[in-house]
Amino acid sequence: MKAFQAIKVIGGALIVVASLNAYAQSSDATAASGAMSAAPTAKSTKAANRALQRSVRKALSKTKGLSVTNITVRARSGAVTLEGSVPEQPQVDLATQAAQGVAGVTSVKNALTIRAIGQ
Repeated sequence: MKAFQAIKVIGGALIVVASLNAYAQSSDATAASGAMSAAPTAKSTKAANRALQRSVRKALSKTKGLSVTNITVRARSGAVTLEGSVPEQPQVDLATQAAQGVAGVTSVKNALTIRAIGQ
């Protein structure tokens, strides 16, 4: 009779250990697949960069006193580059401030130049 109880206890313990092992493996697999799906694809990264460019362009166009006709915006993982030309120095600073205020922008490189009057 004691042998039967011992077998039941050992069998129960083996079932518990096996189920814990299976749970650990399934959660590891879930974590691994979750990590894979969390990594951005090239397509989603490009889409995010384009969306940030549009947001910065929109912010620049809404900035009073800023001529945006000759400004090009490039974005890469939150880093924004402003290129082109503006008629006056204060507009360079306005453009930088407007770009920095956009959500998702981590840094702004201002490569704007001042164009001569009449150009």
